[in-house]
Amino acid sequence: MRSRLCRLPTLAVTVAGLTLGLGGLRSQPVLAADDAPTTNTIQLSVPLDDLPAAALTATPEAETAVFQPVTELERELDERHRNVASQTFAGVDRHTRAVGRGDTLMDLLTNAAVPRNEASDAIAALRDVYDPNKLKVGQQVTVLFEPRRGGTRKFVGLEFQPSATRSVSIARKPDSGFASSQAEKAVTRQLVATQGIIRSSLFEAGATAGVPTGVMMALIRDYSYEVDFQRDLQAGDRFEILYEKLVTADGTTVGDGDVLYAALVLSGEEMPIYRHKSRDGRIDYYNRDGESIRRALLRTPIDGARITSGFGMRQHPILGYSKMHQGVDFGAPKGTPIYAAGRGVIEEVGPHGAYGNYIRIRHNTEMATAYAHMSRFAPASKRGARVDQGDVIGYVGSTGRSTGAHLHYEVLKGGRQVNPRSVDLPTGEKLDGRELQEFLQTVRALDKSFEETRGALQLARNPTGTTAGSDNKSCAKTTTC
Repeated sequence: MRSRLCRLPTLAVTVAGLTLGLGGLRSQPVLAADDAPTTNTIQLSVPLDDLPAAALTATPEAETAVFQPVTELERELDERHRNVASQTFAGVDRHTRAVGRGDTLMDLLTNAAVPRNEASDAIAALRDVYDPNKLKVGQQVTVLFEPRRGGTRKFVGLEFQPSATRSVSIARKPDSGFASSQAEKAVTRQLVATQGIIRSSLFEAGATAGVPTGVMMALIRDYSYEVDFQRDLQAGDRFEILYEKLVTADGTTVGDGDVLYAALVLSGEEMPIYRHKSRDGRIDYYNRDGESIRRALLRTPIDGARITSGFGMRQHPILGYSKMHQGVDFGAPKGTPIYAAGRGVIEEVGPHGAYGNYIRIRHNTEMATAYAHMSRFAPASKRGARVDQGDVIGYVGSTGRSTGAHLHYEVLKGGRQVNPRSVDLPTGEKLDGRELQEFLQTVRALDKSFEETRGALQLARNPTGTTAGSDNKSCAKTTTC
């Protein structure tokens, strides 16, 4: 069955600053208003039907109303809601307050001089559309009053936005009491394509290209099965990524979706990965041959960290003499999340001598991993608890015999520590049969989309086909056009 997402006529691929007409690459690219792009990002539309449903993110049933394509009717209804709201609250005094730590909505309203009985009635009406206990610290709530007449003013309602796509309001009814209403902004999914050169780190290269932090961290986590980010990356290596973003009808970005495709080119070797949803609903990333990128264990169970000490003999920083270092140290700020390197059972958790706060996970009869010097453990990290690969088990600290915040990570094979950076780890599943054929269809479609995007970038930078000027050199240098 095709994803509901496939009802969209086209999808926008943003690569920042330029716009191409609808209908793929058949139309001439049109430069932005200043006609001199200063970024290495363009925007174009690619027919969504070209991408198989298995490559895309299905919309959860509970969010169907939110993530549907924006129709003219929806725009009209949204406009109607805004008009009604503006008429309801026209000419009122607005007082915006932030929810403080420990505050309830009753506290906020009474502190704004709303009579307690009216505040209680308004909160009761609110419960029809929103649980007031879910208000978060820092949430802005606007309390509405009729303009002051004489010595008193009349409370007429309140409004707030619990999310970027949802607004909630309470209004006094003409007779008595209060009524609640809510509105959802329609959100569509767009594709964003970015490519760039790695100068110092993959994370920095992504940030320079405008890739959101969450998307970049997901990409790093996906590649951490295979790539040693300290040893394998070199200046001049390249990356490209195709990911989703969530956009409202007025063009506001309200969130990021999944990475659909990415590739690293390390020392000339291309390492592409593709998102695929299998027939039984499992979502994973695979290489071009349909082999899962997942391995039994993560080589890097922490995001964005640097290796400060490798496996092997070293001068101990505290003891002052040479000693075998039986793990890898990752320097990271205190509080950085630490992930379970693989599925397994926690067999030890707690203080462990020089290791400080320590967790050991048994993955199978042969393999285990250990994590030391944590500042604290995740709430679910209990002895005997089962964990999945990527679960947060604790946070970076400097407990035990330690000179600063870092994670000491060990891989144990047959009870003996081995080098996490070189140990041979079994690979994940390999697709076959009809599943493989469907996956290969996804690969072809995503490859085609990205190649069209790259071609559009070249065409937009140099529409006449003449020798590229400085802008094109910059483009070639930073986006590998």
